[in-house]
Amino acid sequence: MEYKPQPSSPTRVQVQPRLIIHGGAGNITPASLGPERYVAYRSSLLTIVSKAHTYLTTPTQSNYNSPSGSSKLPSALEAATYAVTLLEDNPLFNSGHGAVFTRDGINELEASVMVSRGQAKRGVGVTGLRHVRNPILLARKVLEHGRDDLLGREKKLDNNNGDGEPDVPSAQGHTLIHGPTAEKLARQYGLEMVDPSYFFTQKRWDEHVRALEREKREQQDMLGTGAASGVSATWSKDEYLPQGTVGAVALDVDGVICVATSTGGMTNKLTGRIGDTPVVGAGFWAEEWTEDGDPTSPHKNGSRNPLYSPGPAVVLSNALKGLIADCLPSPFLYTPTLQDSSGGLTTTRSIGVSGTGNGDSFFRIAAARTVGAIARYSSLPSVVALTKVAGPSGELQKSADDRWGKAGEGEGGIIGLELVVVRDANGNVVETRSDILQDYNCGGMFRAWIDEEGVAYARIFRMDQDISSSYVGEGRPEDPRFWSGEKI
Repeated sequence: MEYKPQPSSPTRVQVQPRLIIHGGAGNITPASLGPERYVAYRSSLLTIVSKAHTYLTTPTQSNYNSPSGSSKLPSALEAATYAVTLLEDNPLFNSGHGAVFTRDGINELEASVMVSRGQAKRGVGVTGLRHVRNPILLARKVLEHGRDDLLGREKKLDNNNGDGEPDVPSAQGHTLIHGPTAEKLARQYGLEMVDPSYFFTQKRWDEHVRALEREKREQQDMLGTGAASGVSATWSKDEYLPQGTVGAVALDVDGVICVATSTGGMTNKLTGRIGDTPVVGAGFWAEEWTEDGDPTSPHKNGSRNPLYSPGPAVVLSNALKGLIADCLPSPFLYTPTLQDSSGGLTTTRSIGVSGTGNGDSFFRIAAARTVGAIARYSSLPSVVALTKVAGPSGELQKSADDRWGKAGEGEGGIIGLELVVVRDANGNVVETRSDILQDYNCGGMFRAWIDEEGVAYARIFRMDQDISSSYVGEGRPEDPRFWSGEKI
């Protein structure tokens, strides 16, 4: 079905939908990953980002506007949460079915969503989940019911609080909801509930057991020396133990950005620990604001992130590429002209970011909100703001002080999107532009996106652009020395 955008107006503009996803970050190295897992992760990332982008750019039937129905594209909220459900259902990633275990051998899940505009609550989080198959869908429901919750209009008919169950008529005005209360909401919303055994995967269990045994062994070796072992069951210098999340950031045709994030937490975390993932401003953030002029114009300053600078692309297979091309709606009102240099410009900027890594470090610097604050109050491009926080030697890394590199503290990365809409004094749009945002300070970050041309990219390390391209200008993935860590 061909998509036909509405005409531009002083108050409405349609832009090209964008999407980026991540699947965790941390002490990921070629040696710890190995060639088979490398290919498995990249294949999964490409498949998921392609499916999600197809969903984002394919019109659906809606009965909102006429008895016969009308075509519309999915919202950023729908697309971002759809992408995350695919990640939650994939056992490679630390969320949903692939979630890590606590020290007690329990899976406790967390999720969050936030939009730049369009929802009353804007951002919500859910924590301590043990039975909700897709935690991201619960976060979405809490967000979508937000206006009725805040106005006291949300009424439930099945709120039987017998047998010691909590009294949960609605989410009320709350932003962060935990445990049994959150799960009762999930049942009231009609979400799929599962036995805790659904979240079990042998790989995560083996990681859980190995890490606890390693911690115990090191502590025993240090007995009598009076020195601390410095070994934690949540991190290893030799093995990638998941301590990150999955996430998606989507930009829809109406210029709304949505961030969706989900996790099982840190390997061998304490049971009951709450990470940054469900906490607004720590692990996720989205907002929109207006400023005078166009201070971040690339015609004057700013640069694109070197992590996605021009170079060999990870190209979809012919079949998938054809599928994406067939589903891309066209044309969009995107970058119609260069900016008017006569003055009187105003710029509406939107940003959404999702973090992954050592969540306790994200807490300490309110990492996601800090990215937004730098971009907003310093009038810097969001790509620069994100690198100041999550890039090498950035604020996240600095938060670890002299403990950096010893136990995973401060490790992580952030993905995101920025939209800039420039208007003249009459409110007419003179330019729109959007940027994919990404940076990290650790061994690697699982991430994937599709560019403006419909080309899919999936990367794990800093410069691995495809299976046969160079890694940091030296080793190649088909070279065995790449995987062993041997210098080439």
